[in-house]
Amino acid sequence: MEIISDYITLSTKGDSDIKDITGEVNSRLAKAGLKNGIVNISVLGSTCAITTCEYEPGLINDLKQMFENFIPKDKDYNHDGAWHDGNAHSHLRSSLVGPSLSISFIDGKLFLGTWQQIIFIDFDNRARKRKILLQFSGE
Repeated sequence: MEIISDYITLSTKGDSDIKDITGEVNSRLAKAGLKNGIVNISVLGSTCAITTCEYEPGLINDLKQMFENFIPKDKDYNHDGAWHDGNAHSHLRSSLVGPSLSISFIDGKLFLGTWQQIIFIDFDNRARKRKILLQFSGE
């Protein structure tokens, strides 16, 4: 068993900016040279998240609307009262989705469905530079 760490760095606009990182993860898997195992994808930060979905414009808009309906930006949150940074909704949305995801790979290919992509979501209320850790475990 071998463990290989790699990073993806992204610049984002914030405000539920959603990026498809599947191609980057695939590229890093090929570079790692492992055939079978698991990749753990972890994001550094408490206002962003990693998950999977079909990455297409309609669904991306639906996701953004779902987050706004479920955890609205313009609500009064205790965190905003304490820190005055206006991003409590970002922390809550991030906590709901989560900071990491594990995906199996077989024969050097990510085990994803035809319409399933790995997406990164930046919920913060400002543009950010983000760092994503990839840890490939396998042989």
